[in-house]
Amino acid sequence: MKKRFNFWTKTSILIVYLVIATGGIVRMTGSGMGCPDWPKCFGYYIPPTNIAELSWVSQKIFEKGQMIIYNDELKISKKDFISGSDFNPKNWQGYTKHDYSVFNPLHTWVEFINRLIGMVCGISVLILGFYSIQFYKNKPIITLLSLLAIIAVGFQAWLGKIVVDSNLSPYSITIHMLMALLIISILIFIYFQNGDYKKNNIKNITLKNIVLLSLIFTIIQIVIGTQVREFIDQQIIMIGETNKNLWLLVLPSIFLTHRSFSLLILTINFFIIYLSKKMNLNSKIIFWILGIIAIEIILGIAMYYLHFPFSSQPLHLLLATILFGAQFYFYISIRNINQKNIKINTE
Repeated sequence: MKKRFNFWTKTSILIVYLVIATGGIVRMTGSGMGCPDWPKCFGYYIPPTNIAELSWVSQKIFEKGQMIIYNDELKISKKDFISGSDFNPKNWQGYTKHDYSVFNPLHTWVEFINRLIGMVCGISVLILGFYSIQFYKNKPIITLLSLLAIIAVGFQAWLGKIVVDSNLSPYSITIHMLMALLIISILIFIYFQNGDYKKNNIKNITLKNIVLLSLIFTIIQIVIGTQVREFIDQQIIMIGETNKNLWLLVLPSIFLTHRSFSLLILTINFFIIYLSKKMNLNSKIIFWILGIIAIEIILGIAMYYLHFPFSSQPLHLLLATILFGAQFYFYISIRNINQKNIKINTE
């Protein structure tokens, strides 16, 4: 049972990162409103592939809740009926949560696949919760954290609905991202609590505080990154998707802050390596953290000077969340070093 629990803990973490990766692709392709409703997509469990499926035609069977685009507006069927020779407005009601009424099959299916993976994530966390029951007597914290993970994933799904209903408002996207980080934290902490550890006598408060500071800065950097992405989205609307070289012609202050923070985070983590070497702390995870930061900076430079190469944006986001996960695991490892035997060396 313990092996199965470990398997589903790791699986849940991987699927959360997969959801984040596909979410980045949704953002990159502009597919956030590919499904204008939630949890269905245009009123379907399996979304349409052709505009004809969303058009009103006579002598067609329409089911309650099914959507059409009529006169550039979303209409929802009030009941099951067969359409007559003329459009009858009494059978339909307008969609009032937003006024977005565009159908693009690519956008629709990119968003739908992201939702499907999110559903798989929910199932994985539910299975994890089931296997966590075995720890209730000896390690109740694991069971409680697993329950919290289920609640957090459910809340994240609800936030996804809010993002769609608000037509991708910036604040909702940022909260959605922060919630993803919280889910990662919970799952990594579960993995940590159920791990096998080796003794390591380290009592350096400075290292703990610096690692925590670095973790906080990474969270701030991710939030700033969502604001930079919002600026890019606005530039795409105003300038056009094909004029990538003009998106950052005038640099906003938020972009400059984002760039400066990356150097600050890099410097702090070099200092962490210095403290670790000074304490003879054999922790390979620190070098993984530094490597991810370096790749992130290189990607940032590429996006600026090479005008956002294909897939660079979702990869940039994914690596940022992986960096957060690695930093969080390292922090809880050294934070608990005086309370229990901790395994610091991560292969």
